Amino acid sequence: YPSEFLMQKITEDNQIPVHLQVSVSLQYVAGLKGNALVEFFHGNIAEVENEELRHLMWSSVLFYKTPNVEVMACVLLSTKAIYFLLDDSFIQADEHQSDFWNKENSDCENSSFHLSCCFVLKLNDLQSVNVGLFDQYFRITGHSADHIVTCLTRDSYNTHTFIQQLMAVLSLLARTPSPEPVDKDFYSEFGSKNTGKMENYELIHSSRVKFIYPNEEEIGDLAFLVAEKMDGLTNLQSLNILLYVLAFQVNRVEGSAQNTSSLQPKTLILTSSDLFLFDEDYISYPLPEFAKEPPKRDKYQLVDGRRIRDLDRVLMGYQTYPQALTFVFDDVQNQDLMQNLTLDHFG
Repeated sequence: YPSEFLMQKITEDNQIPVHLQVSVSLQYVAGLKGNALVEFFHGNIAEVENEELRHLMWSSVLFYKTPNVEVMACVLLSTKAIYFLLDDSFIQADEHQSDFWNKENSDCENSSFHLSCCFVLKLNDLQSVNVGLFDQYFRITGHSADHIVTCLTRDSYNTHTFIQQLMAVLSLLARTPSPEPVDKDFYSEFGSKNTGKMENYELIHSSRVKFIYPNEEEIGDLAFLVAEKMDGLTNLQSLNILLYVLAFQVNRVEGSAQNTSSLQPKTLILTSSDLFLFDEDYISYPLPEFAKEPPKRDKYQLVDGRRIRDLDRVLMGYQTYPQALTFVFDDVQNQDLMQNLTLDHFG
């Protein structure tokens, strides 16, 4: 029997972001309140009778096996597992991964109910959690490629709250203690220093799950990459990344009956002199231990970049969060920032 405070908190969190479209099945879940929500969890989702629902969050998710398909999910954290209730459009978009999803019951278009597939990651299978830059997303890693999921919260508060709840639930797990560390002698301690990049900051939880946070070098690498894209116009020492945020680029669909728009996930980076949009790989980096080859694409791929001095005006919508911003740039001829990206360095 969950407490009144927990019931109220879960009810408040059970809201789909207004800018994202979801299927009828997930709209039904979002309409549940209080006891009805808890009963729905125990009757349709929970795998063990005595597990407790501790946290609920709506987030876009990415799977390691399908890195190009971002799908809306209701993320439910219990004392036994993390459940991802997925939009049923994901199953249709993911037909080539037939071994990943069991679609025995997907022939129900004419029935009066709507199926939603649920991906389950048991807490006992959890190995590490990688938190993204500025807490905009986090990646949950299990023991295989099938068990790697990134939650694109695009919100540091939601990320922080989920991580706190996950740590609290993991503290309830009874796991065998780690073996005692072997005492190292002086030469092995100081003679095997890694000459490569400094490791990210790691926190090893009492349940032996690693929580890995980005270090300062990651920002430095990003600043170097941005400076490289600027074709050396700026001194790297004076380049400061002022803002890093996961956003959507709005593409208007012309000729449709309604003025519909499609949202393309982008990473927006603001420096003291430029505004950049990147396509970022949120799920392949850092490489999982079982990966045998690097990902097919770089972590950051430049999509667009403009000089702040060419910015004419910024139009702000008056709707509630998330806020829509339109950046209007002067159409400057022979703009020296954006070169043809297909040319090599000496082209």
